[in-house]
Order: sequence, then C-alpha cells, then structure tokens
Amino acid sequence: MLIAFLSFPITIDTAVIAGTALWALALYLGFSPLAQWTIDQVNRWLNWAERSLYLSEAEFERTRKGREAQNAFLASLVSVAPFLLVGGLVHYGLAISMGTSWAVSLGLISCVGCGVYELGRQAGQASD
Repeated sequence: MLIAFLSFPITIDTAVIAGTALWALALYLGFSPLAQWTIDQVNRWLNWAERSLYLSEAEFERTRKGREAQNAFLASLVSVAPFLLVGGLVHYGLAISMGTSWAVSLGLISCVGCGVYELGRQAGQASD
C-alpha cells in the first residue's frame, strides 16, 4: 500500500531491526541504574516544563496527580531512545566486523546474560 504512493522502493531489513532491538534491550537491562536515572531526569524535566504552562496555582495542584502519572509514563518511553541509538551502533559495528547473523546472535546472548545479571542485582538489593 505504501509502495504505491512512493516513487522509490523502501527496503526494511528485519535482521537490523531485530539486532538493534536486542542490543538495546541488553544495554537497558545491563545498565538499569543508568536507565532509571534517565527516567528520573526526563520525568523531572517534564514536570518542570509543565509547571510553566499553568498560571493558577489552584489549577496546577488540582491536576497534579494525573499529569505526574502521564509524565512518568512518557519519561519511561523516552528513556528507551538513547539505548536504541547505542544498540543500533553496537549492532552496526558487529555486523560490519562479524556479519549480521553474528550480531543478532550475540545480541540474543547479551539479552539473556544481562537479564540474569539484572535479576541477581535486584535479588542482592532486596537482601540488603
């Protein structure tokens, strides 16, 4: 459908999308304190920026709970973007040096390893 409107072909390589997503997930899990810090900073900035939109203090306080929940959701979505960018760079570097199949395979192995690491890190924090 989209191809009928465009005069040039669009090719989507699913291996690149899969590899980038796998590496982004592995980095997000492996560097979860950095991911949480990013979420907190974006959330803080969104709350600060939205405060300047209200002239009335009463209206600002009345809608605070809903806006803060919405800002927390948006911050969690936006925090994935840097990890997608770095994951794409890692996938690209591995695809150039080792091949696309190796880049995707190592991304999958990294996801499993970082997931196990994150579970152990959370269990260690819970026992402290």
